Amino acid sequence: MALHPTETAVLAALSRVMEPDLRKDLVTLKMIRDIEIRPEGLRFTIELTTPACPLKEQIEADCRRELAVDFGDMKVEIQMSSRVVGQGNTRDLIPEVKNVILVASGKGGVGKSTVSANLAIALAQTGAKVGLMDADIHGPSLPMMFGLQGARPEMVGDKILPIQKHGIATMSIGLLVDANQAIVWRGPMVSNALRQFFTDVQWGALDYLLIDLPPGTGDIHLTLAQLLRVAGAVIVTTPQQVALADARKAAAMFRMPQIEIPVLGVIENMSWFTPLAHPDEKYYVLGRGGGVSLAEELQVPLLGQIPLVQGIAEAADNGRPIVMDEGNPAGKYYNLLAGAVAQQLSIGNMATANASVG
Repeated sequence: MALHPTETAVLAALSRVMEPDLRKDLVTLKMIRDIEIRPEGLRFTIELTTPACPLKEQIEADCRRELAVDFGDMKVEIQMSSRVVGQGNTRDLIPEVKNVILVASGKGGVGKSTVSANLAIALAQTGAKVGLMDADIHGPSLPMMFGLQGARPEMVGDKILPIQKHGIATMSIGLLVDANQAIVWRGPMVSNALRQFFTDVQWGALDYLLIDLPPGTGDIHLTLAQLLRVAGAVIVTTPQQVALADARKAAAMFRMPQIEIPVLGVIENMSWFTPLAHPDEKYYVLGRGGGVSLAEELQVPLLGQIPLVQGIAEAADNGRPIVMDEGNPAGKYYNLLAGAVAQQLSIGNMATANASVG
């Protein structure tokens, strides 16, 4: 016999639904909001930890199943909302930014900046508030990838406003100097410029701030680790052994005692070549399985494999990253990648919160 749907009874049913990643029930996690019991049925909201949650359909289906067990064939309307959690910034340089994500590679030429741009846009397309900072002082690529050549940010008082493009708040040294000007600075000058990207730039409230690092390991990486509380880093590589060797060094750097930034996972770029005319065909021109083996070696998730597709370079050169092209198959992989990155951040933030409570 079906129970009468009271708020207490509804919460009891939903307390049997587990959040798959956080491994606690939705009621304990306080993810159930605004329960309304009406003559025509039940309505409530599930507040996810990120709009990019890759498991939202599973969570909704589990809720409907448990409600049907207790209340039978009742009309149920479920709304999805989100409230991104984050660790904040203990140094108060960017207090409204919830999660800082470093995108690193160890070596140049693996498509790290292309991954950064497309990942930022994919996260924004889910409804998250996203910023992208180009930390490559000597070789900034963000202005071209976002079609911002010659653009200059506005000032409000003594603060620089990031330029909004493709739903992203963007900032790069390339937006402050002439495109043909060579920036020949020593380490201390570079570190000071990076500091100003946080002290003098008004980033505002963001769910995710992605920082596209220069290749290698050095002053910029150390400076960011000292300035900010970083939620995590992702390592971009190709399947090639030479790229994997440098990616290992980047991961080892983040695990050094003076840095200690969590590695969220590995992103394998240029995993295979797929002709647009034959989307089911895969040609492993740079090798196969390198990203998988690196993730296993580092004991972190393989966050995604991004194919090399026709048009990806042209899209970046034209200022509209490939994820914005709905007809290009690469967009699917970047959307999956955004979900995986947001998922790992939510898991990490929950673990940190539990550790601080304990």
